[in-house]
Amino acid sequence: MTESAKKVAQQAEERLEKVAENVRERFDRVTEGRFTDKIKEGRFADQVDHGIDQGRAETRRRRQGGSER
Repeated sequence: MTESAKKVAQQAEERLEKVAENVRERFDRVTEGRFTDKIKEGRFADQVDHGIDQGRAETRRRRQGGSER
């Protein structure tokens, strides 16, 4: 590569790094207080636990000879 081509490639790489950094920062700002906080507060845990509890109850009913619902 010639020196000018190397310089252009280096500049392009630096610009891309800046763009990537800006995208990460904006993503963090947009999602702040939403998805991350929901996970930290355990909001999704209730949904998962409910499904597990429901599955266990259905299994218990089937073993006892009842219907699934």
